[in-house]
Amino acid sequence: MRVLVVLACLVAATFAAEKYHAKYDNFDVETLIQNDRLLKAYINCFLDRGRCTAEGADFKKALPEAVETTCAKCTDKQKVNIRKVIKAIQEKHPKYWDELVSKNDPTGKYRVNFDKFIQGS
Repeated sequence: MRVLVVLACLVAATFAAEKYHAKYDNFDVETLIQNDRLLKAYINCFLDRGRCTAEGADFKKALPEAVETTCAKCTDKQKVNIRKVIKAIQEKHPKYWDELVSKNDPTGKYRVNFDKFIQGS
C-alpha cells in the first residue's frame, strides 16, 4: 500500500512540474486589457523596450516556450487569460503583435498552430 501512495505522489509531482506555476492563474487580465497604458507597458517589456514588472518578466521568460508548445505547460485558466491578452493586443495594437510574433517565432514555424490555439481550436 505504501508503494502505491509513494508512486501516486511521484506521478502527481511529475504532472504538477509540467505546468507553469498556478500563482498566475488569478492574474487580473481584465485590468490589463482595459488599461491601454498598462497593456503597452507589458508589450514594451516583452519587446525589450521597457521595464518589466515581476509578473511581466516571468511571462516574458515563458513566452517563447509557450509559443513553441502552444502553451502546453499552461493551466486551463492561464490558457484563457493568454488568449484574452493576445486578442487584445491583436485588436488594439496589431503592429506590436507582429513584432512579438517576429521576436518569439522568427521563422514562423509555430505560427499556424499558435494561431489555432489563440482562436481556441
